[in-house]
Amino acid sequence: MPGTGKYWFRAKRYGWGWGLPLTWQGWVVLVAYVLSIALSAILFEPHGQPYAFAAFVILATLALSAVCWLKGEPPRWRWGKDRE
Repeated sequence: MPGTGKYWFRAKRYGWGWGLPLTWQGWVVLVAYVLSIALSAILFEPHGQPYAFAAFVILATLALSAVCWLKGEPPRWRWGKDRE
C-alpha cells in the first residue's frame, strides 16, 4: 500500500475507524491512552466519583480520536478487501 509509512494508524478492514497502530509513534499514543484511563481510575474512583471519571475518559478518548484523525488513514466505511 503506497504511502502507508506516513500513517500512524491503519484504517479498519471492516466498518469505520482505525485499528492497531502501524508505527512506534502510534503505539506510544495508544499506550499513553491506556495509561491515562488507568490513572483516571486511580485518581477518580469510578464508584466514588463517576462524573469526574467519565469526564476524564471522554477527554482522553477525544484526544485519541483526534490523533487518529490527524495521523491515521482517512476513515471511511469499509467492507473488507478494497477493490481499488
